[in-house]
Amino acid sequence: MFMSLPLSLEALEVIDAIERKGSYAAAAAVLHKVPSAISYTVQKLEQDLGVTLFHREGRRAVLSPAGRHLADQGRQLLYAADALAASTRQVATGWEPRLRVAVDTVVPLAEVLPLIGELQAAQPGIEVSISTEVLAGTWEALVENRVELAIGAVGDIPGHKGLQCEPWRHVRHLFVAAPNHPLCDEPQPIPLATVSRHRAVIIHDTSRNSAPLSRGILNQQTAIYVPTMEAKLEAHRAGLGVGYVPGARVASDIAEGRLVALTLEEPPQETSTVLAWRAENRGQALHFLLKKLRESTGQD
Repeated sequence: MFMSLPLSLEALEVIDAIERKGSYAAAAAVLHKVPSAISYTVQKLEQDLGVTLFHREGRRAVLSPAGRHLADQGRQLLYAADALAASTRQVATGWEPRLRVAVDTVVPLAEVLPLIGELQAAQPGIEVSISTEVLAGTWEALVENRVELAIGAVGDIPGHKGLQCEPWRHVRHLFVAAPNHPLCDEPQPIPLATVSRHRAVIIHDTSRNSAPLSRGILNQQTAIYVPTMEAKLEAHRAGLGVGYVPGARVASDIAEGRLVALTLEEPPQETSTVLAWRAENRGQALHFLLKKLRESTGQD
C-alpha cells in the first residue's frame, strides 16, 4: 500500500506552469485558475514537504534547488500520466480520442493537411493537434511524449528506447538570395569563404530542454534568426540574408524573379527525413495517418 502522498498531478502542473511562465499570475492564467488558488497550492505543498520551492526575484518566481528538482522530476510524471491515460483509452476503443503531430519545418504543412482531413473524415470525433518544429525540437517533442508522431524529422535519431523510425522523403535544398543581393554579382560557383562574409538567415531550433542544433551557417558567418520557414523565406525575399531552403518551397519565387538560386563550390545539399513514433503505440489513428503518409511518397 502507498502511504498518503503530499504530491498530486494538479500540484505538479502548478509548479510546471509557474516555472514556465515566471509568475503566479501568468501560471493562473494558463491553468484557468485564480492567482490565490496558485498561491495556496504552492504554500500547501511547501508546508507538506517542509521545503521552499520558490524565491522572489523582482516580479519573477524563481525555483529553489529543491523546487528545480521537483519541477524536473514532476514533469516526467506528468508525461507518464498523460501517456497512461492515452494508452488506457486505446485499449478500450483502438481509436485515440486525440492525435498530436509534430511536422518539421522542412515539410510544407499544406502537404500534410489533406491527409489530416482524410483522418478526420474516417474518424470524425478525433481531435488532431499539429505543431511545427525545427531540427532537434521535432525529436524532442516525440521523446518527451508531447506528440505521438513526428513527420519529416531530420538529423541523428536519438538513442531513446522504444522509438520506431522509417525513411520518408529526401528534400533537395537550393542556396538562394534576393536578386539585388551582392552575392548575385559573384562568379559562380561561389567559394564558401565568400559566402561566409554575408549574413545567413537561420530558423531557430525549437528544442526546449536539449542542446539546439544549427544548420546552414558557416564559421565566422553572422546570422539573423527567425522562428519559421515562412519567416525565413520572407527574410530572403527582403534581402536580409542568404541560405539554403527546400527547393519545392522556392520554385515559384525563382520562376517569378523574387529569389535567385546560386551555385556554391560545395555540393548541393539534400536532407533525408523520417517518420517516427513510439513502437508500442498501436492506435488506429496513428497508423491510419502513417499509411497515408507512406502512400504520399509511393511507399507501401
